[in-house]
Formats: sequence, C-alpha cells, structure tokens
Amino acid sequence: MALDESRESDEIFVDNGLQFIMDKKLLEEVKPVRVDYVTSAMGSGFSIKGNLKVLSSCGSCCSC
Repeated sequence: MALDESRESDEIFVDNGLQFIMDKKLLEEVKPVRVDYVTSAMGSGFSIKGNLKVLSSCGSCCSC
C-alpha cells in the first residue's frame, strides 16, 4: 500500500470518504479486493485481501 496520485491506467473508488486508487490491470487479476482496518494484539492497520494467483512461493524455480 502506498500514497500515490492517480494515473490514466487507474481505477478510483471512494468508500466512507476514503479514496482508493488501483491499477486497472492489477484489479482485474486480483478482484474482488477487500480492504479492512483491523486492531489486534499485534497492533492495528490495514488488511488487504484479493485473489492474486501466486505461481510459486519459493522463487522462480523450486526444483533448481
């Protein structure tokens, strides 16, 4: 998550007075996207969840 200015390739959403900006191509890959503000024993902050497909969790080649 970063603070940024919008670009032509971005989708802009406003929810409860907060503006969210996300690249349209990335949005198509991860939607639906859910942004929540959470508080726990570990602290508080934003939780962002989507359906981004991870091809590999160990780098470019697991059998190398």
